[in-house]
Amino acid sequence: MIFLRNVLATLVGLILFFGLIFAIFGGIIAAASQEPEVEVKENSVLHLKLNKPIVERKMDDPFSELPLPGFDDGTIGLLQIRSAIQAAKEDESIKGIYLDAGLSLGGFASLEEIRNDLIDFKESGKFILSYSDFLSEQAYYIASVADELYIHPDWGGVEFNGFMMETVFIKETLDKLGLKPEIFRVGDFKSAIEPLTRTSMSDSSRAQTVSFLNSLYDTYLNRIETSTDISESQLRSLADSMKIREPQDAVDANMVTGLRYPDEVRDLLREKLGLEEGESEEDDDDINFISVEKYSKAVEARAPDYSRNRVAVIVASGSIVNGEGDMDNIGGDRFAKEIRKAREDDNVKAMVIRINSGGGSALASDKMWREIQLAKQEKPVIASMSDVAASGGYYMAMGCDTIVAHPNTITGSIGIFGAFFNVEGMLDKIGVDTEIVQTGEFADIFSPSKPMSEAERRIIQNGVEQGYETFTSKAAEGRNMTVEQLKKVASGRVWSGTEALERDLVDVLGGLDDAVAIAVAKAGLEEDDYRIKYYPENKDIFQQIMEELGQEVSTQLLKRELGDAFPYVQQFQQVRDWQGIQARMPFMMEIK
Repeated sequence: MIFLRNVLATLVGLILFFGLIFAIFGGIIAAASQEPEVEVKENSVLHLKLNKPIVERKMDDPFSELPLPGFDDGTIGLLQIRSAIQAAKEDESIKGIYLDAGLSLGGFASLEEIRNDLIDFKESGKFILSYSDFLSEQAYYIASVADELYIHPDWGGVEFNGFMMETVFIKETLDKLGLKPEIFRVGDFKSAIEPLTRTSMSDSSRAQTVSFLNSLYDTYLNRIETSTDISESQLRSLADSMKIREPQDAVDANMVTGLRYPDEVRDLLREKLGLEEGESEEDDDDINFISVEKYSKAVEARAPDYSRNRVAVIVASGSIVNGEGDMDNIGGDRFAKEIRKAREDDNVKAMVIRINSGGGSALASDKMWREIQLAKQEKPVIASMSDVAASGGYYMAMGCDTIVAHPNTITGSIGIFGAFFNVEGMLDKIGVDTEIVQTGEFADIFSPSKPMSEAERRIIQNGVEQGYETFTSKAAEGRNMTVEQLKKVASGRVWSGTEALERDLVDVLGGLDDAVAIAVAKAGLEEDDYRIKYYPENKDIFQQIMEELGQEVSTQLLKRELGDAFPYVQQFQQVRDWQGIQARMPFMMEIK
């Protein structure tokens, strides 16, 4: 009896405990789903703070304002930033923008979109006042358009010393672990596998990197010249000699307006708003700052739904993987469904595929390409390339009616490779033995515990070569070229958007707005008779809870533990996704 009484007491306690947890969770959900309307006060300033990684689109997050760990993924959405700037231009309550470009953790094509919107904003006659403690080269690309640009007088600075890319090679790490990659590829420039097989760049890989990196750098200097009146040759000289070393150096070179402390810049802001000068940090309350996150919600809430016509913008960002994928990648099956969903919606008159991906699974890429082909038969489909649209990313774009890329988009990399890992050496190190029983000569072709025979290698290499023929023939068809013409610019070579335009791999240089405008024109819609509908659509609250608890918390914890080493560990983890046939560009393509 005592045992049963204790069991029952434990069960009752557990029921009460979980009931309390669900009640608290339900309250959080109710609070999150009933967000108060955002008020935009008169004489407000849009506070554009670019201190987070910029992603293509940040899904609506009802939990971001709650003090709960793991529910804020620490990113800011490019679409939200742009809609806020565009709306602020016409909003009489917004008097200007206070810009803190910070480190601006985004690709140069994303930054180009923001930069162009800020230039357009200035045409309203409203001000852009910028202050940052320190400006990276990416941040200066944005901040250089401001009417007035200030940095910290003693510890501030501007990084201005040219672009660089660093490739991480893990061959020796794999050797020490006893992992031997079996590599199959087509094309001299398909260098994605080099980090697995080499300790340095091949000549062909270095040649293509030098080419597109300099092309991106030329665009960077050209854009800054237009907003600072410092000639491109002067800018290049400043960078090559690294003359901008102290805060005053940036002033002397006319790269910044002056040196001020943050409180002094806020006093300038008060002057522009007609407010009295503040005396303490608490006096910042008299400045009606509104963040991009809050203002974009206000803009969305008051947007009129005046037309049934829709232009679908399908945002595909991340590595391309088989299956459904998750929030951080492009699941081939999931995005094929999204394209099909837009195709079957009679209100959707045109589609834009917004691509920010270096590729991945060739199979998943082809599934999405197929859905794009089906959609093209019914309505216009336009590709909009963001920071990267290469290899599998280009595979998606090549089937569209028109391809729009930024000058500083990284694209091309038309080619595939196969990677399989032999773990025999690692198993020996840890004392594990295996024995295979099979019914045919090739039954164990993909077994990782043994080396491949020459016959097996020939089979896989033939498959990779056939895959390359498939990729190039479809690309040639999509670009109205012969296969021979296409192959001259393929072979896995990476190009900048400018280089790609010169080689007919893209049609137009421009951004997402240009792609939408082309889609609208091809669909025969009036400029004021459509609305944009984004795919994938926002998930319901319960789906967000499950995904964010399982994914975001673990990611954030790993980032916190590893710090600066996180990107390197993350890339090593990505190797496990490389099994099979891949349409992928070199990883670790980060320009600094």
